[in-house]
Amino acid sequence: MAQGKYTRIDNKRSSSSYCSTVTIVVFVALCLVGIWMMTSSSVVPVQNVDVSQENKNDVQEQSEVKEQATDTTNSNSQQFEDKPGDLPEDATKGDSSVTSENNPDLPVKQEDKLDEKPEEKSSDDTKTENTDSNESEKKSDSDESEKKSDFDESVKKSDSEESEKKSDSDESEKNSESNEGENKSDSDESEKNSESNENEKKSESDDIKKSDSDESEKKSDDSSETTDKGTEEKVEQSVNQESDGSSNEKKTDDNANNQGSNEVFPSGAQSELLNESTTQNGSWSTQAAESKNEKQSQESPKQSTVYNWKLCNVTAGSDYIPCLDNMKAIKNLPSTKHYEHRERQCPEDPPTCLVPLPEGYKRPIEWPKSREKIWYSNVPHTKLAEYKGHQNWVKVTGEYLTFPGGGTQFKHGALHYIDTIQQSVPDIAWGKQSRVILDVGCGVASFGGFLFERDVLTMSLAPKDEHEAQVQFALERGIPAISAVMGTKRLPFPGKVFDIVHCARCRVPWHIEGGKLLLELNRMLRPGGFFVWSATPIYQKIPEDVEIWNEMKALTKAMCWEVVSISRDKLNGVGIAVYKKPTSNECYEQRSKNQPPICPDSDDPNAAWNVPLEACMHKVPVSSTERGSQWPEKWPARLTKTPYWLSDSQVGVYGKPAPEDFTADYEHWKRVVSNSYLNGMGIQWSNVRNVMDMRSVYGGFAAALKDLKIWVMNVVTVDSPDTLPIIFERGLFGIYHDWCESFSTYPRSYDLLHADHLFSKLKKRCKFEAVVAEVDRILRPEGKLIVRDTVEIINELESMMKSMQWQVRMTYSKEKEGFLCVQKSMWRPKELVTLEYAIG
Repeated sequence: MAQGKYTRIDNKRSSSSYCSTVTIVVFVALCLVGIWMMTSSSVVPVQNVDVSQENKNDVQEQSEVKEQATDTTNSNSQQFEDKPGDLPEDATKGDSSVTSENNPDLPVKQEDKLDEKPEEKSSDDTKTENTDSNESEKKSDSDESEKKSDFDESVKKSDSEESEKKSDSDESEKNSESNEGENKSDSDESEKNSESNENEKKSESDDIKKSDSDESEKKSDDSSETTDKGTEEKVEQSVNQESDGSSNEKKTDDNANNQGSNEVFPSGAQSELLNESTTQNGSWSTQAAESKNEKQSQESPKQSTVYNWKLCNVTAGSDYIPCLDNMKAIKNLPSTKHYEHRERQCPEDPPTCLVPLPEGYKRPIEWPKSREKIWYSNVPHTKLAEYKGHQNWVKVTGEYLTFPGGGTQFKHGALHYIDTIQQSVPDIAWGKQSRVILDVGCGVASFGGFLFERDVLTMSLAPKDEHEAQVQFALERGIPAISAVMGTKRLPFPGKVFDIVHCARCRVPWHIEGGKLLLELNRMLRPGGFFVWSATPIYQKIPEDVEIWNEMKALTKAMCWEVVSISRDKLNGVGIAVYKKPTSNECYEQRSKNQPPICPDSDDPNAAWNVPLEACMHKVPVSSTERGSQWPEKWPARLTKTPYWLSDSQVGVYGKPAPEDFTADYEHWKRVVSNSYLNGMGIQWSNVRNVMDMRSVYGGFAAALKDLKIWVMNVVTVDSPDTLPIIFERGLFGIYHDWCESFSTYPRSYDLLHADHLFSKLKKRCKFEAVVAEVDRILRPEGKLIVRDTVEIINELESMMKSMQWQVRMTYSKEKEGFLCVQKSMWRPKELVTLEYAIG
């Protein structure tokens, strides 16, 4: 009985205890739910831990790093004159919308502390994350992920990873707290209070991050276009439309593209050059920037209807060069004695029409096959083949125009002729001592075409004359050339830059009018450089040739040029004379007559844009720190060697000491080209041969492409700092130009045009629509245009290119900076517009 009574009493106590336990469990559960709701609505750092104090430390650490990064950026904010600006590492777009949750502008130093953020990890870590992320994405949405670009995948990965990490962290926290039961309640309350304090301090940023987090959770299961509120981006074409007509462009290595996406706009400390215009706002954009970008996005499609392109109706047809085919100006010239009619005569109102394509135009044949043959339909001219076919210039062979490699002075091939020159003057040392050559009166440029085999870069030059389309043949073959003539003005090159000037029966009267034209060569020739002349006066004895030879001997002696060699090429049956420019002023000072005269000190040998010729010689620089006093390093060392005449006392284009500026520029473009342009943009580089950098500074872009079988025309605009001598010094070449006028080349000359913050400058002083029409003129169908510029310019250009039915392959914009890659189409307008000044 006692036992039974005890049992009844125990049962009552057990029931009461059970009720108390249930009450406590319900209370704890409600607390946990409350805590869960608060933590899910507050900022959950990616590296979440259970101890609130660690959370505080992490937040403090992140804040300190952000402040440090902001200070670093601000300190460099005025370093560079052209202010191209930084954009995030993940700026590459593969034709799909992208988002960026994390601050893309944090310096590399932050990677050590915040390495959990995908965009801020090292390349090796990023590659590992890419593999894991890609596997998870394939499970959820494999078809869509194949269509998206690597950049889109990378950023979606970032969003989904962050979302997953938050979810995992919440689950682990919840499980941990449930297991600890009542004993954990005090810790929960402490954590709740701690997070509440954080919320009070960071309420505004928490709300934003919550919004971003919610969006990222939705995006991870949704394959539609995504738009981050902190970054305004636009994309028009999908990756499967990014094609050069080759499936290879559609298939690029995921890791290569993810790595490539990092450098379209390098971020933080990675960009030593371009970080001066980035304003950091943590991980988010401002409302003003968001609203402004959205307005621009909405206005952009409306602008495309404004442009009404028409087809140029001109006498030159599909070969129209506005500044060389101005018939009205040519007819009004008072004289053509000095080839004024072959010089640039630009129309006052530059054309805005598009040049027609030749009937049956095809994608050009790739280099090196193009050196031997091109499509006849692309350059449908036969007069030169009829006139010069016996000299092996060019022949018509079925649907091709073929080039046996001959010339007027080397009928049996250019290579034998090239080797003969070096044998006669070993110091020429093709491709080592002699790297940058000017070939005057180049014909179809076979000399320059075969010098590529000797690692020599040749600027071939010839007028647009009765030798029909000779420069166009050269460009179609993939050989550098421009349409120009030695007439009344200086050629658009600096003084003292060419290692060798070559003339093979170039029909230039060097000896007349005090040797004015030969003195122009003297201006451009480097001290110690060679003039290689192969012409009939050297080896023929007819009276006219003998007279010219005697005059040339007297002139070159008066110019203090040394006769290094007079040799005979027995195979080609020609003579070759080689002269050397002096390296000191001693000979000038010892002349009995001051003829030709020495130019006054006020005459700048580098001034070359529309400057009349002068029959005078410039003194040779003698100071060891003056450009031209020393020969450059041998190729290829000269490409990366800082020119000896750049000193720390000189301020570079970007605001640093000149040598540091030079090096930083090169390092920047190496990263951009290797990590982005070569891998991250879907460009089939085997289809690219002729490249132009429309606004070159130090030639860093061209130098970064040195390992490809391409050549780059570096254009230094007339309103930019004159850095063209530096470009030549490093074994590259270029030209001065004003983009308010047409370029001296035939239509469809280039496979790729690159413009870094050029158009925003031209917008201020040029007829913008005419500039775009000129870009269309010189770019080949299916050629690419890469633009880095302001958001406003990118939006306007994108609209204009769409109106010409170009394919937008990639576009990106963030705050004030943007990037655009477009591909020209075969489309031509139907409506004609007649340019009266271009009608013969």
